[in-house]
Amino acid sequence: MSIHVTLIPYIAAAGELKTKPTQHSVQELRRIGIMPHMLLCRTERKLPNNLKRKLAMSCDVPEDSVIEAGDAATIYQVPMNFLKEDILTPIAKHFKMDEIKPDMDEWDNLVKHIVAPKDEVNVAFVGKYLDLKEAYKSLTEALIHAGAHLNAKINLNWCDSEEIEEKGAQEIIQDSDIVLVAGGFGERGVEGKLKAIEYARVNKIPYLGICLGMQLAIIEYARNVLNIEDANSIEFNKDTKNPMIYLIDEFMDQSGNTQLRTHESPMGGTMRLGEYPFEPKKGTHLKAAYGNEKIYFERHRHRYEANPTYKAALEKAGMLVSGESNGLIEAIEIKDHPWFVGVQFHPEFTSHLQTPNPIILEFVKQALK
Repeated sequence: MSIHVTLIPYIAAAGELKTKPTQHSVQELRRIGIMPHMLLCRTERKLPNNLKRKLAMSCDVPEDSVIEAGDAATIYQVPMNFLKEDILTPIAKHFKMDEIKPDMDEWDNLVKHIVAPKDEVNVAFVGKYLDLKEAYKSLTEALIHAGAHLNAKINLNWCDSEEIEEKGAQEIIQDSDIVLVAGGFGERGVEGKLKAIEYARVNKIPYLGICLGMQLAIIEYARNVLNIEDANSIEFNKDTKNPMIYLIDEFMDQSGNTQLRTHESPMGGTMRLGEYPFEPKKGTHLKAAYGNEKIYFERHRHRYEANPTYKAALEKAGMLVSGESNGLIEAIEIKDHPWFVGVQFHPEFTSHLQTPNPIILEFVKQALK
């Protein structure tokens, strides 16, 4: 079945929608041997029935196959709009199928929570790519998924980590309910992220650190609680004497000492990519979020790992390793904090509207308590 997506422009000076561009585009498609069976008409104005009939006749498609694709309050509303246009009837006719009646009640209810939510949650989203917010698209959508299940609007307080370095965390973050430090690469903005993490830890604000956000939580804790002043990641200082975070291609020898390889791996050559299993510890926030299964799977995209050499010292000082995968540290928490969690994996990669990621859902819940 060939579906032609076309734009029906509105000419303000004339006060009307124009169908000529669509008619010409269909003629060109036919000229090269493509015969559209359906027109999906993008429009910012309601498409009147008389224009639908005109398009159907001029483009030689059934009238019920001219489908309006109007603007929507949220992308998740688009499937409901298509159902109102009865898009499934001509599709079923074309493929000689029985009538298609999907159960969209749950989806419709979640969309209503997005469009007209009962509560609000203010999230301090700490990052450094804020000029290009699409870089965080999967994470912002995962927060929307969680908000829909909690009937809460997600208000993102975009916090530039470099601005936090200059002005301090309190001025930037103080009006937020929860703090999120997202992943990233490179040294720029790191000190601002460390200040944001310290602010959340000291002031008992619910915190979620993802990938670099977990690694920096470990470094911040080592510096300010364990008093290891030069605690660092070799991503930022390859000569640090206390590499809390190290490259994946480093390894532990049989005596438990960290062996640092002298060669520099090419970019992309050492990344841990794809889905890996992890096991959350009982009695942790991680376990409470994920439920009763023993093993869970999450996706990764990172080049550096938390150094297990420091695990005992961290746990003795109150930081709990709450999830592991084949000896690698997958998640951390702080015992004397209401909700402070860092995860090495990217939970946003497995989130969907109907099935939000468990740890992100639990994170947003903290703001409503």
